[in-house]
Amino acid sequence: MKLSRRLSLLLEQIPAGATVADIGSDHALLPLAAVQTRRAERAIAGEVNPGPFRAAQKAVQDAGLGDLISVRRGDGLAVLQPGEADCITIAGMGGSLIAAILQRGAEQGKLTGVRRLLLQPNVGEDILRRWLLANGWVLTAEGLLEEDGKRYEVLTAEPEDPEAGRTNDALYANAAEAGGAKPYSMETLLLMGPWLIRQRGPVFVDKWEDEIRKLERIFHSLSKSELESADEKRTEFESRLREIREVLS
Repeated sequence: MKLSRRLSLLLEQIPAGATVADIGSDHALLPLAAVQTRRAERAIAGEVNPGPFRAAQKAVQDAGLGDLISVRRGDGLAVLQPGEADCITIAGMGGSLIAAILQRGAEQGKLTGVRRLLLQPNVGEDILRRWLLANGWVLTAEGLLEEDGKRYEVLTAEPEDPEAGRTNDALYANAAEAGGAKPYSMETLLLMGPWLIRQRGPVFVDKWEDEIRKLERIFHSLSKSELESADEKRTEFESRLREIREVLS
């Protein structure tokens, strides 16, 4: 089975021997690959839409892995029982939706026993970083790749563990210092990623140069407005533009 590069990056981050739950699994490509490559011992494929759910059932049945992969229909983490999975993957959704799924799941105890979250938001990565920060999850890695003309970020997070030195305070303090004499602000780190901002690869630079051009167009449009709200927006966009340029420089 050939996975896309973004799913391959998620696969690589699954802990050996995990029971992985893939939420919004579509055709169960990731659970199948995880079990077939023995990254995971067992897997759960959760899908709310009937078409992809039936496709996932068929794919698992055709692979003869029905005893190791459970395909379930349900919304978000509703397909899980507390303590049933120790790794959760959610890919191909907006950051705000992923955060909402995690929040509902946390309130229902569905994150009990989970030792790793693997998240691939299509947009709103900063929203997801804020949720992780507010709920005791530490980013342990971030990946950024380009595939078929689109850019994807993969966020890996684990529960805070002060004894192991895995805390958000340490992560963001160290990332801020990467700015040199003028440390990066928390807003900049949440926007651009505390790991990605230090790696500063070519895809990262391309992404944020595109963002600068987009923000400049919006700023130019706001400059033509005399509304007070437009003034506030101009100040906001000007500040964001300055922060991004400082990182890229």
